[in-house]
Amino acid sequence: MASRSPLAFTELPVVDVSGLYSASRQDRLAAAEALGKAAREVGFLYVTGHRVSRDVRSGLIDQTKQFFALSEQEKMEIYIGKSPNHRGYVPPGEEVMADGKGDTKEALDLGPEIPPDHALVKSGTPFLGPNQWPVLDGFQSAVSTYYDAVFDLGRHLLHGFALALGEEEEFFDKYVTCPPSQLRLLHYPFNSQASDSPGIGAHTDYECFTLLLPTAPGLEVMNGAGDWIDVPLLPDAYVVNIGDMMEVWTNGRFVATSHRVRKVKEERYSFPLFFACDYDTVVEPLPAFVAENEKPNFGPIKAGDHLLAQTMQSFTYLIEKQKRGEIGLPEGAKELSSFGQAARQKADADA
Repeated sequence: MASRSPLAFTELPVVDVSGLYSASRQDRLAAAEALGKAAREVGFLYVTGHRVSRDVRSGLIDQTKQFFALSEQEKMEIYIGKSPNHRGYVPPGEEVMADGKGDTKEALDLGPEIPPDHALVKSGTPFLGPNQWPVLDGFQSAVSTYYDAVFDLGRHLLHGFALALGEEEEFFDKYVTCPPSQLRLLHYPFNSQASDSPGIGAHTDYECFTLLLPTAPGLEVMNGAGDWIDVPLLPDAYVVNIGDMMEVWTNGRFVATSHRVRKVKEERYSFPLFFACDYDTVVEPLPAFVAENEKPNFGPIKAGDHLLAQTMQSFTYLIEKQKRGEIGLPEGAKELSSFGQAARQKADADA
């Protein structure tokens, strides 16, 4: 793949997306232009001017703290390995990234609540189905309200990215009808030895893009020079990063920036919503980004199979199932960290 690293940035751009909610196309185009610039040059940005209220965010955080305060036995009642569609509690060390080290964080993985009689669930589409909910008063309501609000923001960003790419706003909507867009509730406990242990290892995100709500510092992103850049908190802002599928659709113009969580010396919660397209979506570079007689940087990739393959290579319970011969990787599965800055740095070093 041709090398096209973004700038050696030292901080993230801030993009006010309030214009995406405007009735004025000119306002929407202006916000989209700023989104596109950030996606091309950095791949990570702060988003302000959204409509996810403080009350909705506070409700999510309060309920999350109650969940992670439960005993290990209570949390393991909804262990993710008990779910047929990868929903539930993720204990520390369960998830392993490309560096082979187990993470020190714990998580609760949730998604859109899809009933067992839904056609896609009945057909066995991975990741789709009901959630495993803890027995906590008000938990499901608070989390579901937040999910709907942040997904709506994601839909507005999707429209903005379409405009930034020269398409009509609804261009990507046909690919987002019942997506496996996962919400993770993450807890990084206090760790006095945090400098020697990753909260979560270096990786890109496998979907279209991610909307992250953090409560404390710790996030680092890799710039075009291969340096790690701290991402400080910006009050009321979301941190948004480009995922693997947007990198493919744009033939590398938008970059899935590698990131990690380190130096977690204080208790930290964070809430990424991984905005995905439908499982069966075949993603390949759009014609506008492939010159005549030019070979695309990426071949076609089935979005859901990519998500499944990356998940199967990073969750211990799925790795053990593979060893027992119960499941196998999808055809054409890529290794972990096959996209983003880390992959580009490796490709340049091998060239």
